Parts: sequence; C-alpha cells; structure tokens
Amino acid sequence: MRRKAKFFVMILVAIIALAFSVPGERYFDIAKSLDIFATLFKEVNAYYVDDVDPRKLISTGINSMLESLDPYTDYIPEEDLESFSIQTTGQYAGIGALIGVVNKKIVVTNPYEGFPAYNAGVKVGDEIISVDGANVQGKATSETSALLKGKAKTEVELVIRREGRKEDIHLKITRDKIKLSNVVYQGVSSDDIGYIKLDDFTPGAGKEVEEAVVRLKEKGAKKIILDLRDNPGGLLYEAVNIVNVFIPKGLEVVATKGKVQEWNKSYVTLNNPVDTEIPVAVLTSNGSASASEIVAGALQDYDRAILVGQKTFGKGLVQTTRQLAYNAQLKVTTAKYYIPSGRCIQALDYTHRKKDGTVEKFADSLKAEFQTKSNRKVFDGGGLDPDIAISIDVLASVSEELISNGFIFEYASKYCGEHPEAPTTMRNFKLSDAEYAKFLTWLKDKNFSFSTDLEKQTDILIETAKKERHYDELQNQLTALKSKIDQNHTSDFARFKNEISSILEGEIAFHYRLVSGHAEISLNKEPEIIQASKILSDISAYRKLLSPN
Repeated sequence: MRRKAKFFVMILVAIIALAFSVPGERYFDIAKSLDIFATLFKEVNAYYVDDVDPRKLISTGINSMLESLDPYTDYIPEEDLESFSIQTTGQYAGIGALIGVVNKKIVVTNPYEGFPAYNAGVKVGDEIISVDGANVQGKATSETSALLKGKAKTEVELVIRREGRKEDIHLKITRDKIKLSNVVYQGVSSDDIGYIKLDDFTPGAGKEVEEAVVRLKEKGAKKIILDLRDNPGGLLYEAVNIVNVFIPKGLEVVATKGKVQEWNKSYVTLNNPVDTEIPVAVLTSNGSASASEIVAGALQDYDRAILVGQKTFGKGLVQTTRQLAYNAQLKVTTAKYYIPSGRCIQALDYTHRKKDGTVEKFADSLKAEFQTKSNRKVFDGGGLDPDIAISIDVLASVSEELISNGFIFEYASKYCGEHPEAPTTMRNFKLSDAEYAKFLTWLKDKNFSFSTDLEKQTDILIETAKKERHYDELQNQLTALKSKIDQNHTSDFARFKNEISSILEGEIAFHYRLVSGHAEISLNKEPEIIQASKILSDISAYRKLLSPN
C-alpha cells in the first residue's frame, strides 16, 4: 500500500517539474498547489483510520477537478479506453446488438441490421437467458455486454426467449467487426421529397450523407429533409464533409479559437459538392448538439437550408484528446467554434459560475446579432433558432409511465409475437380499437398504476394545509378537488387514447422493421417532418424564408 502511495507521489512530483516547463506567470501557484496535493495525499494515506485505495482516491480527485470546468472535459483511464473508442469510432467486435433491461429482464432492444445477431434471426424484445452457458438473468447489462463482445470470428452461444414461442431458442453466432452506420434511414416520400435520418458523426458520416443524397436523387427526390433531431454530434471534420455536400468547394464551414493560438484553425470545404441548388430542410431539436449544430448553423448561415423544429442544445465547445501516462487519456475542451456568420452558439457560460457552482445561460441582453449571407438576422449565445419553430407537446403522465416502466416495449414484443408477419410497409400501420382494448386488458393483469403531477401536487397541498393547520377549514374543497382529479385519472386511458396508440404503433413498427419501420411510420405523423415537407413543396414560401427579414 505504501509503495502505491509513493508511486503516486512520484507522478505528482513529475507533474510539478513539467509545470515549470510551461511559460507563464503562475509557476509558483501551480507548484504550490501540486505540492499541497501530493503532501495531502501522503498524509491521508499514512494516517487515515482505514486503508484507502490510491487509484480510487486519485481518480475521485481528478474527476472532481474536471467537473468544475465543464461536462465535456473527461479523464479516461486505460480500462475505459475501449468504450471511449466505440463512442468515437462506432466500431467494436461482437454480435451487433444493443441490449437493455425491461421489467428486470435483459432483452435485445436493437439488433443492428446486417450484422451477426440480425442475420442469425435475433429480434427486438428477445430475452437473453444465457451466454455461452452462463445464466445472465438478473445480471447487469454491462456484464452481459462484456460476454457478447469478443474477438472477430469467434463463436458465442445464446439461449433466448421470445414472445409467442413456447420453447427457448438456441443460437450460435459468429462475432464480427461492427461498424455502425451514421445514416440510419433514407427514403423518398410520395411527393418527391428525400428524407435522411442522421444519428451520429463517426468516421464516414460525410460519405454516407453524400451517397444517400445521390441515391435519393436517382430515385426521384427533388428536395431533401436532413433529420438531425437528438443527434449529439461527434467528429468536427465529418460535419464539414456533410456541409460540403450542399455548398461549393473552398467555403469556410467552421473556425475554432482557443488559448493555444497555433491550434486555431479554419475548416473549409475541400471537395466538389453534390448539389448546391436542391431545396433542403434540416430538422433540429433540443437534443441536436455540437457537430449537428455546425451542420445546421453553416447551412443556415449560407442560406442553403431552412431549419425546422426546436432551438438546438447550444454546445459551441471543441474537445481534443490528449495522451497521458500509462495509456490514460484526457478529453479536454480546447476551443470554441464559430460558424460562418461569426457567431458562437454556446449556451452555458462555464467560465462564470455562480457561488453555488451552478451555470447560467448567456442572458438574452448579452446576445449579439449576426447576419447570414443574404443578410438575415441570426443570434449567438444560446443554440440555433429554427426558421420554423415547432412546439413539442409534453407527453401525458400515463404515457410517460407506460414508456418508463417498459409496458409499451413489452406489449409491442407480445403483439409481434402474435402477428409474426410484418406488414409490407409501416407507413399506414394503425392499431385497431379492439387491439387498444386488448392492450388495456393486458395492462390490468400487470397491475399498472401511475400518479400524475397534478395528483402529486394535490397531495403536497393537503399535507401543507395539515402542517399549517388550515386543513379543517379547507377540507371540503380539498376533498372535492382530490375526488375530481381521481376521476380524471381513471379516464386518462380514454382521454389520451390517440397519444398512447401512436406511441404503441411506433414501437411495434420498430419491433418489425427497426429504424426503417419507425421512420416509415413517422413520415406521416411527426409535425416537424410534415411542416418541412409542406414548405419544401411550396418553393415560393421556401425562398421567402431564405430572404432577408
């Protein structure tokens, strides 16, 4: 134990020495702080009443230090490098299936199309019973995932349980290298509009979008919808490549500026575009961040596309990965990025935290006005404002509870087990009234119960009235209010039938045809897609949106 402590102190001494190799006026403060840290650790290790784990203690200190900066600066120890690599490259070796826990069962939530699990016949909703003879029921998903992964060309044996099948299914699957697609769906709607759903920005994203646009045009698409909703971003240069599909060679897409001036860089388009004229609508949401915002922002700044949806997340920070000793890595924020109009859309000001450590958004009064290529007004400091804003309807409490408790997923598995033949297309799939009634009957056997926010607030109101000794005089009104809310509660399944049915239909479509099925059913339902299609079909309205305000 003492040898380990000595080892960490030696590392800190080395860091102190390195600090003096960096020019600046804070030599003393750096050396003093690191010296205090090293001696503090030594004292804790020597005299704390119980043995301490040096690695855990140091890791806690590192993570706490980085948390005070921003959520994107991370320490990545050697043991976490594999999962970090999967996130950044989208590549790993395994069977190609996403798993999760639904009602205490480990189930397949997405067998990626074209990969070993899918090719072996694994379906959404299949419960995994064992992996290579090891029972995984009740295990954590991380344990099961580790068993499923392995070297390419090695074999793994699965026992799975499926709705509608009496006997468990035994499968032998050969692992392979898995490279997930960034473009998860592409298709042409009936009115010559191509739709591309982009979920990630791992290597090859730009090429995938380029190929999708070419393919859709060959199929008759004369307008394009690029769906970036809930896309958290990824590689900056892939964002540049995607913008390059729609704008000429040699134009700046994004510039990065940070403390190390020699790292400041301007990223320009390097290739000939696919099409600089085809009308484009980009769908955005509050979950569209980072590289998604570079794509949407650059296309907006060049008046090359309209943005439809909600204000984006507002992540205008760039991270760089730096190698540390002993195979560890540091992902550190090194710059802010600026899109062609000159604006930075970072929403949270991590530099000026409040005394309690919380971070505030940039005030509207501090936001600056910029202009697009055709002199349209745009603003910085809070994400991208869509050209057509679509408000999101908040799900009813009953719907949220059905989703979070896994009952929507579980019933979709049951439905597909009872109806194994998928419809030829999911675009017009509709759940019948009889099937909805069957779902409610099934739900009763599951003892499903839920509380609405209104009920919870009413209970708090009653407790507060009792605490402050006003309950006796308000009892009649409070009892009547609670009774009325309880009546509404029991009728929620009828009141929100359309919403619940729509969610069920989407989950069933995903069970049948994965992302393609869900996308097909969404084309006729989701307001962002409907509104984007409407504007793209009216070229005069589209051009008017791209004209100066």
